[in-house]
Formats: sequence, C-alpha cells, structure tokens
Amino acid sequence: MAVGYKAQTTQARTAESVIQFSIFTPNRLGHLNELITLFGTKGVHVLALTVLDTTDSSIIRLVVDDPDAARRLLEDGGFAYSESHLLVVELESATELTDVISALLETELNINYLYSFIPHPGGKSLLALSMEDNEMGEKVLKARQFRVLRQCDISR
Repeated sequence: MAVGYKAQTTQARTAESVIQFSIFTPNRLGHLNELITLFGTKGVHVLALTVLDTTDSSIIRLVVDDPDAARRLLEDGGFAYSESHLLVVELESATELTDVISALLETELNINYLYSFIPHPGGKSLLALSMEDNEMGEKVLKARQFRVLRQCDISR
C-alpha cells in the first residue's frame, strides 16, 4: 500500500520595498566623502542620495544596490543610522512627474520628501518618495499605470 504524499505549498514572498538608509553624522568636512568611499571600495553602489544638513549635524539619506552589505559596512564603521522603506516609481519622461504628484494629491496622500536617483542604467528616471502611507501610494500609482520598483529591481 502506497503512503499518500501531500504536497506542501508556501506563500510567495512579496518583494521587499526599496530600503533607504539615513546616516546621522556631524556636519564636518569629509564625512560624506568617507562614507561614499567606504561603499565604493567594497563594491556597494549608491543609487540615490540626498543630504539634509544643519549647522552641527547632517542626515545622509541614500539607496544602495546591496542593502545587506551596506548595513554591515555601516555597523562595522560605527555609523549611526536607521532604515526605512521608500516608494520608488519609474518615470518614462520628465512630464510624468506632474502626473505622479497629482495622483497622490487627489488621494490626499502626503509626501514627506522626495529625491531622484542617479541615472538608472535603463535610461529611465526613478523617483524616491517618503510618504505617510507607502502601500496606498503604491496602489494609486499602479492604478495609473506607473511602474513601482522593489529592492530586487534595483539590486545587482
């Protein structure tokens, strides 16, 4: 008599949203260079970058192609940092920026801040958005036929 075998199924993991690192540093000459050089020498590519500075301190926000390696480098280097998730949308042309912003406004979604990626190898512009509700923002933009990228879309 054959023993029955029940196939096991697992739920597919949803692709992880794009990770942003916010690195907290004193506002001193050379700190940005030190960070970018550290990543570059270890093969971690900075894909997007913005800096918020005050007289005494800076917050360097960035997206990289290898978050796990970046996390290790930041920890080993003693950098104070936090992680958050971004909504990243692909724009076919500069005129689509208006459409993205309008779609989010119509849904009354607040944008905390946004910044663009360093040119994407595919030639399209990428926009990183920090929003009060990334999930709703993603639904709205996908309904308008915008491509929302995940970490796996921008990683090596």
